[in-house]
Amino acid sequence: MPPETGTAGRRAATVIAVTTAKRAARSAAVWGVLFGALVAYDALGYHKSFPTAAARARFARTFGNNAGLNAVIGPARRLDTVGGEVAWRMFGLLVIIGAIWGLLTATRLLRREEDAGRWELLLAGQTTRRQAAGQAAAGLAAGWVVLWALTAAFTAAAGASARVGFPVSGSLFYATAATASAAMFLAIGALASQLAPTRRQANGLAAAVFAVAYLIRMAADGVAGLAWLRWASPLGWVENLHPLTGSQPLALVPIIVVTAAATAGAVILAGQRDLGAGVLARPQSARARTRLLGGPVIVAARLERGTALAWIGGLAMLALLCGVVAAAGASDVKAIEQAVGRLGGHQGGAVAWIGYEFVLLAALVALAAAAQISAVRGEEADGYLDNLLARPVNRGTWLAGRLGLAALLVLAAGLACGIGGWIGVATRHDGVSFAAMLQAGLNVAVPALFILGAGALLYGLIPRLAVPVLYALVLWSFVVEIFGSSLTTSHWLLDTAVLSHLGPVPASSLDWTAIAWLTGLGAIGALAGLAAFTRRDLAAA
Repeated sequence: MPPETGTAGRRAATVIAVTTAKRAARSAAVWGVLFGALVAYDALGYHKSFPTAAARARFARTFGNNAGLNAVIGPARRLDTVGGEVAWRMFGLLVIIGAIWGLLTATRLLRREEDAGRWELLLAGQTTRRQAAGQAAAGLAAGWVVLWALTAAFTAAAGASARVGFPVSGSLFYATAATASAAMFLAIGALASQLAPTRRQANGLAAAVFAVAYLIRMAADGVAGLAWLRWASPLGWVENLHPLTGSQPLALVPIIVVTAAATAGAVILAGQRDLGAGVLARPQSARARTRLLGGPVIVAARLERGTALAWIGGLAMLALLCGVVAAAGASDVKAIEQAVGRLGGHQGGAVAWIGYEFVLLAALVALAAAAQISAVRGEEADGYLDNLLARPVNRGTWLAGRLGLAALLVLAAGLACGIGGWIGVATRHDGVSFAAMLQAGLNVAVPALFILGAGALLYGLIPRLAVPVLYALVLWSFVVEIFGSSLTTSHWLLDTAVLSHLGPVPASSLDWTAIAWLTGLGAIGALAGLAAFTRRDLAAA
C-alpha cells in the first residue's frame, strides 16, 4: 500500500483539523473553567445572599422590571429562584464574552495564520484550500465542544447540590445556551476571515456584526414594546432560549442555521479566492501616500489609526447610550444605590446608574489597551518586527513609541466616554455636569493605563504568554468588580481586581491616591518591560 493511502496519509490529510483543534481547545479550556466556575459560584451563593423568601421576593421586585439593567444585562425572569438569578446575572455576561472569544479565536486561527504565511505550508500537503477550511472549521468546532463540556460539567455539579437543585437536562441546556454565541461567532469569524484580506479587517467585520446584534438586543430589552426585536439579533435568539426559566429549544433553530450557513460560506469562499487575498479586497488603484511612513512610530500610527478610531467612536456611542438610559435605569433608586454603594459610590439617582455603567466602560477601555499589546506582540510573532529592526531602528524606541500611541488611545477613549456620556445625560436633563462626566472619563482610563504597563512587562518577560495572561487579568478584574462584592467580603480577593481600586465616578469622587498608585505602577511596569525587551531575543509565534 502506498504511504499516502495508509495511516500516515490519513494523518497528513487531517493535520489542519488536529492542529486547529489543539490550539482552539487550549483557549477554550481556560474560558470553560472560568465560565463553569462563575456559574457554580453564583448558584451555590444564591441562598447565602438571599436566605429568606422575603429577601428573594424583594430582590426580584427590585431588579425584575429595571429597564436599564434589562438593556445592559438582559431580561430578568423568576429572580426569586436560584435558576432565574443565575440565568439573569451570569448568562448575559457569558454570552457577551463567549461571542468575543469566538470571533477572536476564529480570526486568529484562520486569517492570522494565513497572514503570517503558515497557511501556505499547510496547503502544501494533501489538501485543497476548501478542504483545509473545512478542516479548520472542524477544529474550531472541537474548541467549542471543550468550552461547552466544561461549562456543562461545572453547572451540573453545582446543580446536584440540594441548595441549587438544577436537573441535569436543565444544566446541559444552560451550558448550550451560554455558549451558543461562541459557536455562532466562531462561524462568523471564520466567514469574515475569508471576506477580509487581513486579520485586522476580519476582526472589524466580525466585531461590526457583534455590535449591531448587541445594540438591537439592547433596544429590544430596554424599550417597552420592542421585545419582538430579539428575533432580529443573534444575541436575542440566545436570550429567547430561556435556560433554567422555562427552556425554549425552538430558538436553537436560527442559531444552528446561522452557524451552519456561515461555516458553509467560509468553506466555499476559501476555494474561490487566492491565498493571501480576501473576497472584499479593494483594487490597488489608489495613489501611493508616504506621509505616514517616516519612522516606526509614524508607521504604527498609520496602521492602527482605523482600529483606534473604531474603539474611540464605539466607546463614545456606548457612553452616549448609557447617558440616555440613565433615568430609566435609575427608576428604582434604592436598588441602584445599593449596587453602586457596594462599588464605593455615595450618590443616587441617574448619577448612580451612570457610575454603575461606567464600570463596564472601564473594562472595555482596558480591553482596548490589552488589544494594543496584542498588536505589538502580533508584529513580533508574525515576523514583521524582524524586517523593521534590520534597519537602523532602536528596539527601545520602537516599543516606547508603540506604548505612547497606546496611552494616547486610552486617554482619548476616556475623554470620548466622558463627552459621550454627558451628551446622553444632557438629552434627558438629568443635571450631571460636564466636569463630572470628564472626571468619569478620566476614571475609566486609569485602569487601562495600568493594564498597558502590566502588558509591557509581560511582553518583555514572557512574550508568548503575555496576551492571554493580560486578557485574563482584565476579565478577572471585571468579574470581581461586578460580582465579587455581592458574594464575598474578602478584601484579598477584591483587591486583585484592578477596577475595584477606583470608585464608580460620578457617583463617587475621584480617588487621586488610587490614580497615582495605578499610573505609577503602570509606568514602572512599562519601564521594566522596555528593559526586558531590549535584552531578550525575538520570539516567533
